[in-house]
Amino acid sequence: MIHKGVEFSVTQLAAGVWKWRFQIGDRVFTGKTEAKLDLLAIRRVQLRIDRELNILGRGQTRDRGDGK
Repeated sequence: MIHKGVEFSVTQLAAGVWKWRFQIGDRVFTGKTEAKLDLLAIRRVQLRIDRELNILGRGQTRDRGDGK
């Protein structure tokens, strides 16, 4: 699946336990979440991707050094 240009995967390990993975640049993010529904697990990964993209965006603006 793809969210905001980031490919990710969500795989069920056991009833209610999901493993997820995505990569942004050279960094690989993995983890597990508990959810009864696959759509909820997917949404949680999408929110995590949003958070990491936001952090990455903030870091780039700080590194510019021009005060903007």
